[in-house]
Amino acid sequence: MTNNFTKYKKIIDYFRGEVASKDFETKFAAKSTQIPKSERFLLKMELKRLAAPCSRLVDLRGLVDGECKPFQHEERTHFLDDVAIKVFNENITLYGIYTVGVYEAITNTDNNFRVIYQKEKAGIKPILDKKPKVQKVFEKSQYPAKLYKFGEYHNRSEERMNFSITLLVTSQEGKVECHSSDISVNGCRFRLPSTTKMQIGQIISIRFLGLEEEFEFGSSDIFNYEVKNIQLVDTLQLVGVKRVYDEDYKRDGFKQFLSGFIQGNKRRYKINLDNTISALLTRNFEQYVLPKSNELPVFLSGEDESLRPKYALTCLNNHKIFEYWQDECKNSTLHFLITPDRIKRLKKAFVLGKSLLVYSFIHHSQGKSYFYSADEEQLKDDQDFMAEFLGFAANKADFVITTLTLSDVKKDKVDSFYTLSDSLTKKNQYLNLPVSEENLQKIDELTYLVVVNDITNANSTTIYQAFPADNINASKIKAFGHKRINTPRTVEEIGINYQNHRQESRFKFQTDVDVTNNELTLPAQSLDFSASGLKLEFDEATVLNKGDVVHLSFTNLQKITSLFDLKSLPYVIVRINEKKTIINLRVQIDKHKHIGKAFFKALIEKNKDKLTPDEYASMVQGLVKPLRNIYSSSLSIPNLIIQTSGSRYKFEALGCAQEYGKLMPTMRELSDKVGHYNLYPVLSNLSMTNDLMLNLKKMHATDEPISKVLYVAVNPDAENIEDRVITKITSELNTLKLQNLFMKGALRRGHFLCLQLKLSRTNVPDMDYLNPELSYISSYAIHRGKQVEQEVWNVAGVVQVLDITQEAMMRIKLGIK
Repeated sequence: MTNNFTKYKKIIDYFRGEVASKDFETKFAAKSTQIPKSERFLLKMELKRLAAPCSRLVDLRGLVDGECKPFQHEERTHFLDDVAIKVFNENITLYGIYTVGVYEAITNTDNNFRVIYQKEKAGIKPILDKKPKVQKVFEKSQYPAKLYKFGEYHNRSEERMNFSITLLVTSQEGKVECHSSDISVNGCRFRLPSTTKMQIGQIISIRFLGLEEEFEFGSSDIFNYEVKNIQLVDTLQLVGVKRVYDEDYKRDGFKQFLSGFIQGNKRRYKINLDNTISALLTRNFEQYVLPKSNELPVFLSGEDESLRPKYALTCLNNHKIFEYWQDECKNSTLHFLITPDRIKRLKKAFVLGKSLLVYSFIHHSQGKSYFYSADEEQLKDDQDFMAEFLGFAANKADFVITTLTLSDVKKDKVDSFYTLSDSLTKKNQYLNLPVSEENLQKIDELTYLVVVNDITNANSTTIYQAFPADNINASKIKAFGHKRINTPRTVEEIGINYQNHRQESRFKFQTDVDVTNNELTLPAQSLDFSASGLKLEFDEATVLNKGDVVHLSFTNLQKITSLFDLKSLPYVIVRINEKKTIINLRVQIDKHKHIGKAFFKALIEKNKDKLTPDEYASMVQGLVKPLRNIYSSSLSIPNLIIQTSGSRYKFEALGCAQEYGKLMPTMRELSDKVGHYNLYPVLSNLSMTNDLMLNLKKMHATDEPISKVLYVAVNPDAENIEDRVITKITSELNTLKLQNLFMKGALRRGHFLCLQLKLSRTNVPDMDYLNPELSYISSYAIHRGKQVEQEVWNVAGVVQVLDITQEAMMRIKLGIK
């Protein structure tokens, strides 16, 4: 028996569309007399299978050597190239309807990369018909988003009033009359024709003709200004200037006049709020993004061989990275990951605009944890061993793929002052306080910032697990093991959150707890508790999962109370760490009052002064904000801000501090709006985007992020955006062969990107952090204040887009080799 019908291709082609005819049996019997009876039966079944109706959509974009376009048939829209359209029409004529045979014919054309690959392996060189390019029309090719650059707030030291009057400007070019746009005590901005030459740094004289009609300024009515900035708008140039003083500026009469004039008229003429609004929105998006960061920022101190991790900024999303690099005693082992030798390799990678890939696993023996790690530079000289090492490591339970990215510590970014700081500080003397000398000294000791990203995903791990490692040299593996040290190295963990989002106070408390799940009872110890939940730790990894309902018994606590029955109390697991040793639980209430909640509430009320409050992470007083500012000003991962628009979601804001890699420049080049980025490479795959949005609706702020991997081919020479960018999700390229074909096709036409998207539900904003600027805006323009406040509150989620092209290309090339 066989299921390979290649040798019967002529018979199959002959009977296309004939299965439903009345004389099929007679014709088939006559044509198949030379075929064995068993195979004759299978061939007849195959013909009937090919004639069965089909409803599958076909998308050949990125899978064929040709340009695809929408192809409408009945109520279905396929994406086919010219070769596939020709095959489709030919087969649909024979079959009469869209069948399995038609589907398989158009997905197995000679220009399909999979078919090409199979023929190359067989030594057959396919002949491809080159067809002229066809203009393609798509419904949506622009997903415009404005970039908000974190860390840049451009503080104005004084208020600027919108005020238009006639000015006489004198420069080397001569005299010209123009009109002001706005004025401040020490500067102004005016409009000039673009034909009038102006240079930054140039000293000019200004006479305020519009003010002279009503006011006198003493002996001189001509004042010197320096050109600070020039902005071109159509045929005009907006020139910003700053006053140049010839004498003691504190006694300057014109300055005193402007100070009183602006204070008395700013509500009439309105304050220029553009800078403040821009800064507030940037600050707002930043305080949504950073607490949902999936990467772990680690600050290093020391030099050369004495380099070591000093501080780590943690949040719920990145805490599993921090936990992974802890031994069985919870001592940090980040110095195993970030070694002095790796820093040297990171410096070289930083110059090339690259990250450093590190593969690691943990071996557990006799209650101790032994860490092994190898980076791409350590493995690159022996490709065979590299494949063996990855195959061996990927089959370990604690296998992780990490990227390390190095940057300098931007010590000039420690302060993040509010805009119009002088005006706001007059109202609140505690605003804009600079970093203390003690903390500045601590920051001065820092040398580098290393960002750690866990890019492990199920598809890549599965591929690595298939690498043969049976004959691996054990002694070579030992060379990548890290020696345990007797003296623990402390890495200070600092919470990145802007505020504590906990709904209840939480207190540190240790007591024995028995955890029962079905018929299994496990001993554990509490770490902290609140009225509605608690955190437990097990000595070993458990079989419990998020969402499981367990029953807790508090044996020791039962001894101190007879009012509450503390046995078999139902709790649901809401979070579990990577090692499955620490779980967070919430009370499970069905119909009646929960005894555990009532007991812990009473315990807190009676012992509030004795209990130790538990903060989210240990805080170094006053050091959180400057380290957070330094990190945000170095953030290179694009963050897509998801905002609500009625019952729908919209992507109109993009947040990061700097462009890194090829994704951001590609999105900028694809945009048809100046100053905007086109999110088409990330959002055009509607299957993935719709799935993310459905997940977002179900998510809570405490849930772990949803991760997706996207493969992107960019052809910069194509005319239309749909031709320039083709995206595929993991389910479409779930094998090494398909990934290799897609990558080769992308590199032949342009460049290849592999992106890891991580979706998180955001929490409520910290209004105490935003209110100073928001109140200022509302006091002078209440309508704009309401608009900004709506922007603040309508953020629903964040998608971090990490470029993992480096790992994907290495994985594909290593697996295909």
